Amino acid sequence: MNRLPDLPLRDTVRRRFAESGVGAADLHDLRHQLTPLLHAEAPLLSGERFDHTLTALVADVTGLGPLEPLLADPNVSEILVNGPQSCYVERAGRLEAVTLELDADTLLRIIERVLAPLGLRLDRSAPIVDARLPDGARLHAVLPPLAIDGPYLSIRRFRIRPVSLAEFGVAGAAESFLAWAVRSGWNLLVSGGTSSGKTTLLASLLRCADPGERIVTIEETAELQLGMGHVVRLEARPPNAEGAGGVDVRTLVRAALRMRPDRVIVGEVRGGEAFDLVQALNTGHDGSLGTLHANGVGETLARLESLVLLAGTGAEPSTVRSHIATAVDAVVHVRRGSAGQREVSAIGELAAASSSSAGGGGSLGGPHQQVADDRSLHRAAMTTLFERRGPALVAVGSPTRPPRRPDGPDLDPRWFRC
Repeated sequence: MNRLPDLPLRDTVRRRFAESGVGAADLHDLRHQLTPLLHAEAPLLSGERFDHTLTALVADVTGLGPLEPLLADPNVSEILVNGPQSCYVERAGRLEAVTLELDADTLLRIIERVLAPLGLRLDRSAPIVDARLPDGARLHAVLPPLAIDGPYLSIRRFRIRPVSLAEFGVAGAAESFLAWAVRSGWNLLVSGGTSSGKTTLLASLLRCADPGERIVTIEETAELQLGMGHVVRLEARPPNAEGAGGVDVRTLVRAALRMRPDRVIVGEVRGGEAFDLVQALNTGHDGSLGTLHANGVGETLARLESLVLLAGTGAEPSTVRSHIATAVDAVVHVRRGSAGQREVSAIGELAAASSSSAGGGGSLGGPHQQVADDRSLHRAAMTTLFERRGPALVAVGSPTRPPRRPDGPDLDPRWFRC
């Protein structure tokens, strides 16, 4: 349980410190400035309680106040504040309640402290906001009247420590196959639900790539922690308080194609950028990856098709399916297990029935583009290669698609002996 002391006292001392106009060069100097103010307001505080209150005051002034102890806990992956009286954290994939002395005004002040240097706005006219903390954690906040029980705050943290494929229950033949798919230049989509581990799995897959490759990542909120040498990171920017200056993911995808990428990585495909990504994957940018919300490997294709159509290019659904079939090679689906662990539940290869035409021929919203005969596919379907049975991923099919890169490693048929 996390209980920070003396909230009214801290409010009084913090207000006096702000009124004094005195600055502090560092944390040590700040503690030195706050100590006499706290003594003046509460001269009878015991030593231990005084130290706890002073530490909480420093967190109030410089950080996220009562949330700082939770952010300092390496086992906490998510913090969920459901108004002033309710707070939960996720540890090891499970939610547990914690106790915090946190009122609505303090919660609003914490959110405003994060947003102020970013030029973002949060008020009754713009009651929803997304932002990124200095350590890379993602913050999402909702204000009343949308939030009925007071301000809601969600903070999702991302591991800096590399996570292996084995930690997703991927071992043996399945692990060897995924490493082969990345090195051979297959274009992969990682699908799953919210907080299922899609971004973390994406980072794990990318560690199978050649460390000398130039990787350009595009995200709405920067989450990927790759720990690789040649990485160019792009992050979308929402409009400012005047509604100007916004740069969306779709614009960044187009910009990334001019940066000589060996791989284009889209952290989450959720809008019109799906159109630009499919176009990129059909123009030689092999080995690219992205994540997508979907319920399974089979549903991923329908979801991607819908997002491409939402881009408003006027392309026919048959043409969209044709281009998806030539752009995407496989889907890796990740889910949260019953005990809270993240695990890969299935790996599917994009297969299709051949057609006499490529579903109407031309490119998506552009001039006519010839498609190679062996990839002239009209209606895409998914063939499951591995599925989870108990604790293991078991081979249930064999891939048919060739490597996209001629210098890729050989595919071992022993991986698929069912």
